[in-house]
Amino acid sequence: MYAFFKTLHILGLVLMLGNVTVTALWKVFADRSCKTQIMSFSQWLVTVTDFSFTLPGGFLMVIGGLGAAYFGGWSLTTPWLLVGQIMMGIAGGVWLGILVPIQIKQAGWARDFAITGEVPAAYRKASATWLVWGLLSTVPLGIGMWVMVAKPQLW
Repeated sequence: MYAFFKTLHILGLVLMLGNVTVTALWKVFADRSCKTQIMSFSQWLVTVTDFSFTLPGGFLMVIGGLGAAYFGGWSLTTPWLLVGQIMMGIAGGVWLGILVPIQIKQAGWARDFAITGEVPAAYRKASATWLVWGLLSTVPLGIGMWVMVAKPQLW
């Protein structure tokens, strides 16, 4: 059972970290195109891929990690596991508290400018904020991935 849950955990990481990385890249390129149809479609895909890959990936990471810890005989207060959980909580908090609300606003603007052809300055400002916070949220995911692989003696 340990291998099954560890596989779910790794699959969740691949889905989540892969999606957040790739999504940022193609959204930046779409926004830089200044073509409203492409920008609007890209913004729609941000939402679709977040709910198709990031959210299920996070769910698989949590379920897989808890199952692997249980069947592996590790306490959730083992330092490297604790740090990994904290990092996941930070990344999830940024995603839910900052990124998703920005994406919701941007989706509304994108629907409008796909028709009007006029991209509001607020959309561009929100895109910059989204990119910065999105990149920052990958840092705790990377730290979490490292502690899960390295299992360092932290204290």
